[in-house]
Amino acid sequence: MPLSRRSVLARTAIGTFAAATAPGVSTVFGAAAPAAADSGPYQIGVGLSDITGPAAECGMMGYAQIEQQTAGIHLRPRARAYVVGRGGRRVVFLVADNCMIFPSVHRGVLAELARRYGDMYTEQNVLLTSTHSHATCGGSSNDYAYNSSILGFQQQVYDAEVNGIVEAISAAHTDLGPGSLAVGRSELHDASVNRSRVAWELNPAADKQHFPDAIDPAVTTLTMRKGGRIVGVVTWFATHCTSLTNTNRLISSDNKGYASFCYEHTEHGVRYLDGEPAFVAAFPQTNAGDMSPNLNLEPGSGPTEDEFENTRIIGERQYRASKDAVARAQPMDGPVDAMLCYIDLADIAVDGRFTPDGQPRRTASAAAGVSLAAGSLEDGPSLPTKPVPEGVRNPFLESFGDPAQPAPAWLADAQAPKAILLPFGLMPPVPWVPNVLPIQIVRIGGLYLAAAGGEFTITAGLRVRRAVAAALNVPLEQVLMQGYANAYHEYVTTPEEYDSQQYEGASTLFGRYTLCAYQQEFTRLATAFAARQQVPRGPAPRDVSQLQPNFQPGAGPDIPVPGHDFGEVLVQPARFYERGGRVAAEFVSAHPKHDIRRNGTFMEVQRQNSAGVWVRMANEGEWAVKYYWSKRGLAESIARFTWDIPMEAPPGRYRFQHYATRLDAGGALYPFTGISDEFEVG
Repeated sequence: MPLSRRSVLARTAIGTFAAATAPGVSTVFGAAAPAAADSGPYQIGVGLSDITGPAAECGMMGYAQIEQQTAGIHLRPRARAYVVGRGGRRVVFLVADNCMIFPSVHRGVLAELARRYGDMYTEQNVLLTSTHSHATCGGSSNDYAYNSSILGFQQQVYDAEVNGIVEAISAAHTDLGPGSLAVGRSELHDASVNRSRVAWELNPAADKQHFPDAIDPAVTTLTMRKGGRIVGVVTWFATHCTSLTNTNRLISSDNKGYASFCYEHTEHGVRYLDGEPAFVAAFPQTNAGDMSPNLNLEPGSGPTEDEFENTRIIGERQYRASKDAVARAQPMDGPVDAMLCYIDLADIAVDGRFTPDGQPRRTASAAAGVSLAAGSLEDGPSLPTKPVPEGVRNPFLESFGDPAQPAPAWLADAQAPKAILLPFGLMPPVPWVPNVLPIQIVRIGGLYLAAAGGEFTITAGLRVRRAVAAALNVPLEQVLMQGYANAYHEYVTTPEEYDSQQYEGASTLFGRYTLCAYQQEFTRLATAFAARQQVPRGPAPRDVSQLQPNFQPGAGPDIPVPGHDFGEVLVQPARFYERGGRVAAEFVSAHPKHDIRRNGTFMEVQRQNSAGVWVRMANEGEWAVKYYWSKRGLAESIARFTWDIPMEAPPGRYRFQHYATRLDAGGALYPFTGISDEFEVG
């Protein structure tokens, strides 16, 4: 059963029944004088941690290609957290460099936060969102639709994401101190393109006039300052994290991860293995549902024909636009607060005030349309690019017999004009996607985030923003559509876009009036938020964690390459390299699943200093280094590392040091290292 590369995520949550009350609306931009160097009206904390999963033989999330399994690391995914408090209230905003925040992960994060902090951080005031990188590990979900190409639930991926997210939030909690906020804006016109223009053109002129180029160019930054310096920047911009294609096997945080890397490492000198960084930069999504970074509307094409170079360029453009917005930022005042409730998106009666024809309508049980199977052709088709080899089967799907079943007539009518491919909401043994989903409003000073778990097209996001802004009585620019947040259920298109049944419309699971339901329910939530009224929590999200098959083969005992020992170098670097050159070395290694080395490294590029001490200069968590894993026979692992020597690298004597852990036949684990020959850089 092929699923689109825009794989679906979901999130269920735990927390208190009572929703947080909201402060009254006030004007905020430019209302506050700049804070003194070591003071400010807010409590601010920033934190960062690693969420990298297994670097070998783990299905990758997003393109739904069963053969796309990890085989190394390029740019380690991170979790970046911000805690902002004022007047006795706090909010947590976390951005994860993964594909989705699944219900299982959200539930696990909240459970651990409750254990550590009691009721300080709950589903009400914690917002988890994803950059939607399609080059990260899958398998942390409990929903079958999203694990089918991963071959089931992967405990290591789940643990890496939950632990990394909690660590980042805990670091931000510990880092809390007085500070100030500023908001800035700019535009970016060469990092996205509308990949569903046919559908977008069906929208009313009043909507299309808001986006003259059929893209959302808005860049919004939130700058956090403490102790007289900037400690955090959050930059919202809508473009998919699909610069890397479905043929890539290296774990990467893609273009938004590179934007963060530029800001943190290149500009602020953050070293990811040296404790808590003094500066954290995140690049979350907004309404990126129809926004592609592949400017030529082909996978891996635009601005160049090199997917890694495209990743770098699109990331750097976001970084530069962020810098421009930060330079224009104005001080911001106002309270912080949040409110969340759950809605059953499969069964909402929508008032005619929110439908195009003024008639009352309903949402429907989840179903995927035929176009979903093709994927987004501009970013990466879902169906394999080559025929599946004879004899290749998917044991995950076979475990359910034939999970597909014809859609009943009532569902076909409810989902019209969609031609139904998979009735997710009716599939055994339990529905394959969640239908009870959260909506949330988070206020940080004068900025409001309307958070939901779908991939909203730019026009769908605009309509939600208009609804929330009207209910709050604030300017539209103060409200952002925070997609990919707290849950995932594929796409949200406008009813007009839905009618064309392009990929995004076919992937709008709950029918033509999904967006209308969101407009209605966000209006209800925002009205209560503005009036400082509580709202019921809503229906309880489901927990199906006890029903999790896994058919991914495990990693058995390691065997060294014949005639060699673990850690030995098979391919040595040359003796001398010019800056700008590429160094490569290969080691006898072990399966990365035996120690995924989260918050660590598989390789360091080391330079000998004047005292004769070897000092780390780079690792596979940084752009210039790539780690390739491969297997010979049944259990022989090879680790190949490349380092593109930066032009600013200091001359001197260098070497590679490899770190890994092997598993013996008795089940014992043994760490080992390997060191390459030394080489000169001049």
